[in-house]
Amino acid sequence: MFHGFSKKFLHDSIDRSAENGLDRRRFLRAAGLTGAGVAGLGVLGAGVASATTGTEDDISDAAVLNFALNLEYLEAEFYLRAVTGKGLADSQIDGKGELGPVTGGYKVKFETKLGRQYAAEIAQDERAHVDFLRSALGDAKVARPAIDLQDAFTAAAMAAGLIGPGQTFDPFADETSFLLGAFIFEDVGVTAYKGASPLVSNKTFLEAAAGILAVEAYHAGLVRTLLLQGGAADAVGQISDARDSLDGPSDLDQGVLDRNGDANIVPADENSIAFSRTPGQVLNIAYLNPDSVTEGGFFPAGVNGPVNTSDANG
Repeated sequence: MFHGFSKKFLHDSIDRSAENGLDRRRFLRAAGLTGAGVAGLGVLGAGVASATTGTEDDISDAAVLNFALNLEYLEAEFYLRAVTGKGLADSQIDGKGELGPVTGGYKVKFETKLGRQYAAEIAQDERAHVDFLRSALGDAKVARPAIDLQDAFTAAAMAAGLIGPGQTFDPFADETSFLLGAFIFEDVGVTAYKGASPLVSNKTFLEAAAGILAVEAYHAGLVRTLLLQGGAADAVGQISDARDSLDGPSDLDQGVLDRNGDANIVPADENSIAFSRTPGQVLNIAYLNPDSVTEGGFFPAGVNGPVNTSDANG
């Protein structure tokens, strides 16, 4: 997916680098760019830019990739547990920052062969995303933060009006519940990568992020299709409205039916362009909080790295 970079891309990767001490050898190895051809460009020993302030105007590429890695940890743990009953290996979760546990999650009893196969494919994709980003970041990679796959889903379902006080929502209970849980993540992942893309100055990293975005978009379309086909359009609409209430005043999020009651598998604007979320808006949803906070929801102790605060939308 990430092969085939031109020499110009490689030169631009150095000239426009802002990766906060990122290990370029690891990135090139992960992208399949090692060998005499790359060495001949003289890029492996090049220097890198200095640290980030954490603001969107001066954020390093490493900070953006680490923000994405936090999200990939969440998705990988969710899907792997649903498919295999187990999460990421110990060798896939270490790094800078506080290493946290994962609460909840177990093997789903899928009712359909297709649903099980789709879930297994997505689980493998998300695990591969984790491995790729960790390899690209090298020693700059962050550890997996604490992840809540239990109470956070109940809080999200209650905010969406799917359940009432005293009730719980378990996305691992059955196939439909699993798909609704997946819907919470997938659309957000697409908008997160699109929203973060202007923050990436290194073209090689941007190309890789675009490749991940494309895969996340495939996942989102698949999940949306299955939910519409399965008759869960009303529940999807409620989750969509809840996400809109968390990430600001704009009504951007979309369910799987349009205003005429027709299929709306691809959420896009009038130009058929997918919309974006800032990292702060993504964290509003991940933290299940419309205020500016640094923890909560699916990340009870926050995410690791300098991009860790949600937007103030109250």
